Amino acid sequence: MKVQRLRIRYGVSADARNLGQRDLVDAWQHACEQGEVPLAYSEGKRPSPHISIAAPLPQGVTSTCELLDLYLTDHLSPTDVLRRLSERLPCGIKPLAAHEVGLNAASLQSQVRVAEYVVNASGADTGTIRKAIAGALSARTLPTEYKRETRVKTYDLRPLILHLRLEDGEGGPAVVMRLRAEPERSARADQVVALLGLPEDAAIERTALETEEVPAVLLAYRRSGETGV
Repeated sequence: MKVQRLRIRYGVSADARNLGQRDLVDAWQHACEQGEVPLAYSEGKRPSPHISIAAPLPQGVTSTCELLDLYLTDHLSPTDVLRRLSERLPCGIKPLAAHEVGLNAASLQSQVRVAEYVVNASGADTGTIRKAIAGALSARTLPTEYKRETRVKTYDLRPLILHLRLEDGEGGPAVVMRLRAEPERSARADQVVALLGLPEDAAIERTALETEEVPAVLLAYRRSGETGV
């Protein structure tokens, strides 16, 4: 029986950036087992761990802001859970903070609204990038295709881009992207990178996941009134 829900913020460095979501869930499950963290499981023939990841992290992308919820069958302090898990997670996954949230609160996935990414643009022509950003932000529509196996999905990328800007950082120029990350409306960072003409192998880091607990009825009302960004 679930008696506690902990929300953990964690980082994913280059050593773990190619792990898929299933790999990440397995890593947290194994760490809980090894660290004697009383993880709750579903009932049935094939019990699955009650672990909820906020938003899938694209493979090849690093992060300093990932979120997941762990449901436990016994109460532990967030500090104790972090201590038990820190040394048992694979190299490249680092728990950073934890706090308790209500068991009956909305699912973590439904609360995610925005993801922010920073893309290393070193070596690219900054003038060309600025023109590409201006063109993307001034466009009314940005028809885009997403291919997955044999399926091709066509959608408008423009409403999913909240803001783009070019910054001069310590490591050189970088593009900051604020993108929608809602369950049914989510922009792929690599699609925006391609749109701006940045190299396919440009380093991408997710730096923020913004959440908001909004009743489903209110969220539907907000969406019905939207005409664009």
